[in-house]
Amino acid sequence: MDAYDKGSDARQGQDGPAGPDRPDGEADAAETTAPEADGAPQAAGAREAADVPEVAVVPEAAGAAEVAGAPEAAGAAEVAGAAEAAGAPDAAGAVRPAPPGTVQPAAPRTGVAALSSRYQVGAVVALAVVAVAVCAHIGMVFLHLAPSNTLTKQHGDVVDEWVFPEFEQNWKLFAPNPLQQNVSVQVRAEVSTADGEIRTTGWYDLSAEDGRAIDGNPLPSHTQQNELRRAWDFFVASHDSDDRPVGLRGTLSETYLRRIALLRLDRDGAAGPGGVVERVQYRSRTTNVEPPPWSGEKVSDRPTVRELPWWSVSAETRGAKSGQAAREGGVA
Repeated sequence: MDAYDKGSDARQGQDGPAGPDRPDGEADAAETTAPEADGAPQAAGAREAADVPEVAVVPEAAGAAEVAGAPEAAGAAEVAGAAEAAGAPDAAGAVRPAPPGTVQPAAPRTGVAALSSRYQVGAVVALAVVAVAVCAHIGMVFLHLAPSNTLTKQHGDVVDEWVFPEFEQNWKLFAPNPLQQNVSVQVRAEVSTADGEIRTTGWYDLSAEDGRAIDGNPLPSHTQQNELRRAWDFFVASHDSDDRPVGLRGTLSETYLRRIALLRLDRDGAAGPGGVVERVQYRSRTTNVEPPPWSGEKVSDRPTVRELPWWSVSAETRGAKSGQAAREGGVA
């Protein structure tokens, strides 16, 4: 029987009776809902009769187009299939995987892989040289700090030449009794003036000068912190109690201190106009650091003064003069 037969009791129209088993709302809903098989125009007319918004029934129109087999729907399906084959993103933004057999572009190479084979070999060689140098340095420092053994007995000179003086290590920071003294190194000079007289300068406190340069400086130089201190430690370790050098290192330490003295005195203008430094003399003033009150340790607060003999600086002075003459000749 046709669902739209006028003589049927299944549908009585919009103003017809609702029937004993159906409420009025369900009758109106059934009246305004058109079957998808009858096409989109009837569904549109039913929506207008029921005053239903068109936005809510857009899927019904799409369903009607699918039932009717519209060419537009088939064309849209073909476009969607082509987009999926090309790996285009779908409506949600996700990229569909390309079908098997599609060649993907290779990712660009970065880092060392982006270099040519010749440069890659050079980079590997440079890295190997650096690694060998680092391992050799660590091994030398380890042998320098390690207790006496067969290697240090046979090759101790080679280890010392590598470590001293730049890489010297010690355990003073971790010793049971670290250094608890303040050492002040001072120097004075004998100067021959321009009129031929000899005068002796006062004592220049080189340690105090370094302290003033470091105080308040967030990045003090290595020279300001360690040059004078390490030179004095070098001298003390390579001389006996009578200030006599022990071996070649003792003589080297004296030469080092003389050159430091000339540099510092020249910086302070100790010689004066036309004057020349002939001899220098060092002395040290050592004071014990006062222990904390809770330690109960008692130490002397009297300073200990160590005064070295006069050293001639004629060799260093001649070298400085020859260098200055060479510079002046080059300028002329």
